[in-house]
Amino acid sequence: DVQLVESGGGLVQAGRSLRISCTASGFTLDDYNIGWFRQAPGQGREGVSCIATEDGAKFYADSVKGRFTISSDNFKNTFYLQMNSLKPEDTAVYYCKIRDFGGVYEYWGQGTQVTVSS
Repeated sequence: DVQLVESGGGLVQAGRSLRISCTASGFTLDDYNIGWFRQAPGQGREGVSCIATEDGAKFYADSVKGRFTISSDNFKNTFYLQMNSLKPEDTAVYYCKIRDFGGVYEYWGQGTQVTVSS
């Protein structure tokens, strides 16, 4: 049984902050690389941030660098995306994703809506 459950999305004013989370069940998050993607209406799914769990390296899309922070808590089997200084262009459905180290298995969360108003 593998499941990713996202939470924390909502409607915020530009300049505000929001933290979304992804909780895993049925497996140990330590065994997977983790990341966040987003999809705006009419757009493709865009990579936002990820952690290469094997060495802890973190990566960010240029559009969010300096504003967003990805983190993980293995004790809670949860990872997060802290979003600061939000902009209207950050509006999207945000999806968490995990992938095993061998690149064979990939799982997605259900998505959580983040809407940033001007």
